[in-house]
Amino acid sequence: MVQSLGLFSSTAIVVGSMIGTGVFIVDAEIGRTTNSPALLLGAWVVTAIMTIICALSYGELAAMMPKAGGQYVYLRESLGPLWGFLYGWTLFLVIQTGTIAAVSVGFGKFLGVFFPAISSTHWLWHIAHVPPIPLGPMVLGNMDIGISTANLVGIVIVFFLAFVNIFGVKLGSLIQNVFTSAKGLSLAALILLSFTAGRNATAWAANFVSGLREFWKNASWSSLHAVQVGVGGPTVLVNVLTILAVVQVGSLFSADAWNNITFTAGEVRNPKRNIPLSLVLGTGFVLTVYILATLAYLMVLPLHGDPNGTTVLARGIQYAAEDRVGTATLEQIFPAGGAALMAGAILISAFGCANGLTLAGARVYYAMSQDGLFFKSVGKLHPKYKTPVAGLAVQALWTALLCISGSYGQLLDYIVFAVLLFYILTIAGLFVLRVKKPNEPRPYKAFGYPVLPALYIVMAGWICIVLLRYKPQYTWPGLIIVLLGIPVYWFWSSRKTIL
Repeated sequence: MVQSLGLFSSTAIVVGSMIGTGVFIVDAEIGRTTNSPALLLGAWVVTAIMTIICALSYGELAAMMPKAGGQYVYLRESLGPLWGFLYGWTLFLVIQTGTIAAVSVGFGKFLGVFFPAISSTHWLWHIAHVPPIPLGPMVLGNMDIGISTANLVGIVIVFFLAFVNIFGVKLGSLIQNVFTSAKGLSLAALILLSFTAGRNATAWAANFVSGLREFWKNASWSSLHAVQVGVGGPTVLVNVLTILAVVQVGSLFSADAWNNITFTAGEVRNPKRNIPLSLVLGTGFVLTVYILATLAYLMVLPLHGDPNGTTVLARGIQYAAEDRVGTATLEQIFPAGGAALMAGAILISAFGCANGLTLAGARVYYAMSQDGLFFKSVGKLHPKYKTPVAGLAVQALWTALLCISGSYGQLLDYIVFAVLLFYILTIAGLFVLRVKKPNEPRPYKAFGYPVLPALYIVMAGWICIVLLRYKPQYTWPGLIIVLLGIPVYWFWSSRKTIL
């Protein structure tokens, strides 16, 4: 592989892969669940602390093993090839491809703001509707299979980005740099406008008045919050620590994909320096922006609202139309063209995010193939452009199938828990490698080791326990997807032995 990615391009991959559409949407659900301005911000602070600790820890692993495949390689070297494969399997089946599908179809939906014919309900070929299938605390199915104008746009984006990234990492990173810069400026403009011209007296009074009494409402240690257990299960009351763990489903996933730069390590110049630095700079920038964006929403819209409200101010953050808090914020600031402005910003954000994920994901499958654990052709590079062409093609084909099946959204809900488990395992691998390979050169050592990595494991472990207890619909399906990879690993291993 050609080492052509510098520090700016590496940081752009971190930032561009993290910022998709989540920051514009998930605050509505977090706001409904926490019912507190302080806890809405607190959820993002918890996410920021965890993500930055994790990124600092990954920096050591990246500097030790600057190879294509990133997290797959770290798990393989620390815990063994099975764990590396299970991560790569889950990444291909759902994490990477499902996210690309969701972001690309989301691009199509927001393009519909400018071209009304593009819609998820405008079917060109409606194959079937899969009805809801109750299964214990979960509901499977409930999706439409076929091609609508919105997911057709998504499929076109998927194949276009796969094609573009064939022509060298330089072209892919150029697109990433341009769109990441544009989305960063868009978010900065949204934040600046919300703190200045858009600041609203009604929102300020509702969220911050009386010595911040409203801000801290429902955020005391004695406050109890209602949570429904599973789908259709009983509603129980939980404390502040538990509710902050429950809402991490939205905020942690919106801040995910920062690890994608580790997948492209084989193409980064001076990777032992640039990858750890890009992880710190990228995650630090994005999480600061996310916290400021949430604060900006609170400056313009009241947290509490009426689901039947007729204006964006009346609906508030909790009941913003279709949970589009970012759009509601700009509509409040610019009633005439706010929705179109935000749609444009989200299109830029979604395109850049999909490109970063496309570029990075294929490198993991390349590394797996090199180990004999994926299709042999995926482990070959283009003779001229030195890119994993087959990996890009296979990733695009599976992503397109997820778009047509309409299952990607549900699959991503299922996999959040598994993603968190793999982060815990990778951080645990940091401790294992300190014992297993004490003399291995470490150009960068994890900041705060062993306290901060251990703190991450404790925090992430608590979230996993809470999700297992209160959100089983997000946990057991994800675990099943991961475990299905075990017989697949045995198949590939035996095939490799035979060949």
